[in-house]
Amino acid sequence: MKQRSTMLAALVAASAMAAGAAHANGLVVGFSQIGSESGWRAAETTVTRQDAKKNGDTVKIADAQQKQENQIKALRSFIAQGVDGIFLAPVVATGWTQVLTEAKDAKIPVILLDRDIDPSGKSLYLTAVTSDSTHEGTVAGEWLAKTVGSKPCNIVEIEGTVGASVAANRKKGFDDVVAQHSNMKISRSETGDFTRSQGKQVMESFIKAENGGKGICAVYAHNDDMMIGAIQAMKEAGLKPGTDILTVSVDSVPDMFKALMAHEANATVELTPDMAGPAFVALAAYKSKGTVPPKWIETKSVLHTSADSDLQQIYDQKKDLGY
Repeated sequence: MKQRSTMLAALVAASAMAAGAAHANGLVVGFSQIGSESGWRAAETTVTRQDAKKNGDTVKIADAQQKQENQIKALRSFIAQGVDGIFLAPVVATGWTQVLTEAKDAKIPVILLDRDIDPSGKSLYLTAVTSDSTHEGTVAGEWLAKTVGSKPCNIVEIEGTVGASVAANRKKGFDDVVAQHSNMKISRSETGDFTRSQGKQVMESFIKAENGGKGICAVYAHNDDMMIGAIQAMKEAGLKPGTDILTVSVDSVPDMFKALMAHEANATVELTPDMAGPAFVALAAYKSKGTVPPKWIETKSVLHTSADSDLQQIYDQKKDLGY
């Protein structure tokens, strides 16, 4: 499962080469992006622009500021403009039937990026390019179970945005592992809305509720930005993150690699920001040849820990990719 530091650069390079080989059709794509709530989200936007430029395509990005109503407005604007395709990173899983039906009626294919929607809407989009977010939670849980062994471990969990598929799935994968180990339990769980500031606030409340943090063995956060906020809260409370309280989260943003190198964090599960690369390839093949892609194009999940020897190299690669 563990892969080395060349994976991220190779993945982006491969998708760019494949996209370049697949088309140079000058497609116009509308991208309804959730917002810029995290370093990973900003990187996804940057890499999407890079992919479009390499392919000779045009991407119009609408920042929804984490509001579904803004995304629905953006999709309707893209439909009115007659774009060749729409990329959608859905802020929540439900409430898309009407606007996606409008896109389908207009014969504009929609591709989901990094998050899924309610299964009832599967006929309304072309494909979804995502990781297996349940597996990400499982990887995080298995790392923690292996690390603590038989030691009693009281865990606090900082969840992502309520209603987001990725938050529900990362919780399920992790919680299912915890349920298999009698020495592990989740005592507190609260949403941090995928933001660094909210992650810090949630962790501050957990520390106060758990005897100044002494009652906490580990913290699991659904993304790195919330964990970075949690690390700051621990430091301000006089705790040593990564030592007094174990940490595991998801995304693998550059700031998390800095925390790993400083031994203020223990583990992170990789989520590539290059969701658009495979999406451009699928859209081009569909538009030019009528090729229907699989309903799910899965990206890989990779575990990184503070014990890895290649953290600086990965950090440098990520900075080069526009994080």
